[in-house]
Amino acid sequence: MVKGPFPCVYQPFGEEKYGVRGQQAPIIALVDDDRNILTSVQMTLEAEGFVVHTYTDGESALQGILSRSASLAVLDVKMPRMDGMELLRRLRTRSSSLPVIFLTSKDEELDQLMGLRLGADDYITKPFSVRLLVERIRALLRRHEVSQAGLDGDGAVGGEILIRGGLSLDEARHQCVWNGTDVALTVTEFLLVKALVLRPGMVKSRDQLIDAAYGDSIYVDDRTIDSHIKRVRKKFRQVDDSFNHIETLYGVGYRYRE
Repeated sequence: MVKGPFPCVYQPFGEEKYGVRGQQAPIIALVDDDRNILTSVQMTLEAEGFVVHTYTDGESALQGILSRSASLAVLDVKMPRMDGMELLRRLRTRSSSLPVIFLTSKDEELDQLMGLRLGADDYITKPFSVRLLVERIRALLRRHEVSQAGLDGDGAVGGEILIRGGLSLDEARHQCVWNGTDVALTVTEFLLVKALVLRPGMVKSRDQLIDAAYGDSIYVDDRTIDSHIKRVRKKFRQVDDSFNHIETLYGVGYRYRE
């Protein structure tokens, strides 16, 4: 269920949001078996200047996303032929950097946690405001653009490689390497790791990590950060089962220990 009315136009897509006039419009893969949601959200996103590819089941979405370029994917959970969980899992085996927003039912907290653990960058609960969805898409695309281009938050060219012991973070290439082995991180995970390793030994509260990964215009709860950190640890331990450099300080936050 989407909160209307439709069609509805907010801020136009353009230089103000993405910084480059005339660039190719982002392509959004929208996956939901509710055709009313597909139609209404597609109309709004296209009015905002996005290109939208719609899919009504996970299997066709997987084929479409892999064969046609997408800037970001919005996935529902319950769908025929392949549900959103399995679709997300298969997408993450092919692409760690594709930004993904997960749609879940309001009372299905397990879906939210599972989605984050499988590698979703963000989630929105149904029924949802299409304005919220548009702003979450914009925010995630900006984060992805910054990560991919190697820019800092002020728009200045950065792109240096951060090295902390066996860890290196190459912003320009969105590449994380631990002891010579690539660790595939999503956009949100990369920004969280970067926030921690910039000041090793210093504690980052959950609120500080939320600001680093999402910015101050998007609200997420502490559970979201905890789920992302758990997944980051799991990914590092897949390449080094002794990895223990991201520490939890209960009631305080997290820190990176060199």
